[in-house]
Amino acid sequence: MHTTIGKLASATLALALAAGVCGRAVADTEVPFQLNWTAGGPNAGFAAAAAEGFYKQAGLDVKITEGNGSGNTAQLVANGRAQLAYADAVAVSQLIAKGAPMRIIATVYQSNPNEVSALKKSGIKSIKDLAGRKVGVPSGSSQTTMLPLFLKANGLKESDVTLINMPVPSMVPALLQGQVDAILGSMDSYQIQLEAQGAELVNFRFADYGVPTVSTSIFATNDYLKSNPDVVKKFVAASLKGWSFAMDHPDKAVKDLKTVFPNVNEKLAAAELAAITPLFCSGGAKSVGKAEDASWTRTQELLSEVKLLPAGQDPKKYYTDEFLPPANQMRACK
Repeated sequence: MHTTIGKLASATLALALAAGVCGRAVADTEVPFQLNWTAGGPNAGFAAAAAEGFYKQAGLDVKITEGNGSGNTAQLVANGRAQLAYADAVAVSQLIAKGAPMRIIATVYQSNPNEVSALKKSGIKSIKDLAGRKVGVPSGSSQTTMLPLFLKANGLKESDVTLINMPVPSMVPALLQGQVDAILGSMDSYQIQLEAQGAELVNFRFADYGVPTVSTSIFATNDYLKSNPDVVKKFVAASLKGWSFAMDHPDKAVKDLKTVFPNVNEKLAAAELAAITPLFCSGGAKSVGKAEDASWTRTQELLSEVKLLPAGQDPKKYYTDEFLPPANQMRACK
């Protein structure tokens, strides 16, 4: 009797141990992921990938951390304090050009969200109408550095307009109160704030008017890519699945965002997601998540004109497509 019980106990213990070993063997791989900014519509695809179980299905346990600016996120990765992250391609490429050992592996915003916005009642109907007008620009932003490209592409010189540097919080009130005739803003931020206050706008997007540059992207350190190629491929595929889900089910993606980040303002996040969705297939993109070589070449040429990137660089120094899913598994741009 005791022998039988002993055998049963031993068998149960063996099964329990085996189950424990199996559990450890199939445990999800932890993947820390650093965002460029606080949670909102511009990172809804990652939240969807988490809440809808796409990361889990890939065997990944992704820990998403909010950020406070693309420049800071790029620096964190360059310094080795983060391994896998999401930030504007310009900020990342600038550090790569200076020797930071990292690479862009997938692009979500195929064009930057920059735009010049004016109130309809201002009478500004075209970019040429900005001549002789006052334009508010955010202090210290890369947008401001790119403005000469935008003006040049549309037949104006910097001296044709009066640029007024101002703190970011002053931009929207300055336009509404008529202190400036237009502002250099972005479709995923200032435009939403203005429209929320009832402003009727005319917007001139860089992407539509001669300055489409590769923008917000997933990137990682070279060491992390070399050590974890399969993990990175699974992460990218699941993330792009999340973004595709957000395109098809924006309301649910915003709910997913709220699940992952409880402090999110759902109304604002919904407006942000709607605003950025056109960027996923802009700039000549053929697939969601992949910037074409021609887009990178154009970005290199445009940004070197305003010294944001060094001239004569091979754009392939900044990015690689080897961690993207096969072409037939990527969402095609219509």
